[in-house]
Amino acid sequence: MTSTAQASGSGARDASPEHLAHVVFIAAAAAMGGFLFGYDSAVINGAVEAIRDRYDIGPAALAQVIAIALIGCAVGAATAGRTADRIGRIRSMQIAAVLFTISSVGSALPFALWDLALWRIVGGFAIGMASVIGPAYIAEVAPAAYRGRLGSFQQAAIVIGIAISQLVNWGILNAAGGDQRGELLGLEAWQVMLGVMVVPAVLYGLLSFAIPESPRFLISAGKDTRAREVLAEIEGGDVDLDARVAEIEVAMKSEHKSTFRDLLGGGSFFKPIVWIGIGLSVFQQFVGINVAFYYSSTLWQSVGVDPTESFFYSFTTSIINILGTVIAMIFVDRLGRRPLAVIGSVGMVVGLALEAWAFSYDLVDGRLPAAQGWIALIAAHVFVLFFALSWGVVVWVMLGEMFPNKLRAAALGVAASAQWIANWAITASFPSLADWNLSVTYVIYAVFAALSVPFVLKFVKETKGKALEEMG
Repeated sequence: MTSTAQASGSGARDASPEHLAHVVFIAAAAAMGGFLFGYDSAVINGAVEAIRDRYDIGPAALAQVIAIALIGCAVGAATAGRTADRIGRIRSMQIAAVLFTISSVGSALPFALWDLALWRIVGGFAIGMASVIGPAYIAEVAPAAYRGRLGSFQQAAIVIGIAISQLVNWGILNAAGGDQRGELLGLEAWQVMLGVMVVPAVLYGLLSFAIPESPRFLISAGKDTRAREVLAEIEGGDVDLDARVAEIEVAMKSEHKSTFRDLLGGGSFFKPIVWIGIGLSVFQQFVGINVAFYYSSTLWQSVGVDPTESFFYSFTTSIINILGTVIAMIFVDRLGRRPLAVIGSVGMVVGLALEAWAFSYDLVDGRLPAAQGWIALIAAHVFVLFFALSWGVVVWVMLGEMFPNKLRAAALGVAASAQWIANWAITASFPSLADWNLSVTYVIYAVFAALSVPFVLKFVKETKGKALEEMG
């Protein structure tokens, strides 16, 4: 790398103030995929009991209908990197938006259980694409000094999507007289819940036309003139654009389109950095966070809380999720990624252990004893808070920036795919585990939260403030 490029690279880490607002808009628009990710993931929470009742299915079959979307997520995540490298980040976002729209309409109007599952797979594929494209795109357009905060927009959008879906579900439930199968707009309430997602899906597609293509993709496609225009748009006209293009080109000279083969290395199958990315993804899910969003209403109802109150508690948990994410956005570039991850892991262990203790008590008249009920509720919020201020943000930020340039797209796809597989394992197993022993289930999640601490301390390197060209 030339000294000129190096100088420009360090200077490019700080966007001009007049351009920072525009970069924020671009990152927020790209993170709309995260909003849909959160909305689609959590909206099913309001339909679980209605689906069980309408189709008369047991916990194992119900879990598969809920979790089957995650298979689509894994496939979408695994293929999104290659797709984005071939046709661009923006076009890939637009494909995801179309799939989101189709899924929301189909899920609201299912003929039978099998096609409800099919539409959930389609929506899952779109979520998987968005989970890869959003962080990668934001990392490529964000100046290094702001990349952690802008990268955390993905998780912020996810948690806002979760909260909005719970609020909408609660409103729809009340409009239907507290009955998830009550009639509303000519449909059952749960169908309306699933269909409302068409609104943000269309908005995501429209926003994708308002943001520029990634300068790194443009350069890789030989569109240097357009890349200069985008760099001026996001970093300011006073930046040496020729030097910035040269810096990116130097970093890309030794690169080729990343493939699965590039990730292989040695006797451990994958290269160590890929295993670390997979480890981060798996630990993020094995603490059981999505149980709080897929099954919270059902969980609270199982310990005696009435449906309307259970929906409200799901919403308050989502608000705590947003609060924790805001905390993470403030500190991810100040404290760094590793310290936040460790702090969050410790807090999650405490919350999960308290939940396990509370759920170990027998129900009295169909409800937990008062003291244990309140502790379970508070502990659930503590768990979500510490997840949100740490692993919820840190993992998405690190997956967007930790891999060397020549591996980034393919490695991010594999890591995100591993995350969806882990998510599926937790989601599909929870109903049966809860029927067996709810307390022990939470002990298992607490153990994984505890194991994540030595994993971070031993294997995860800090990426705060580094340019993408410095990775690896």
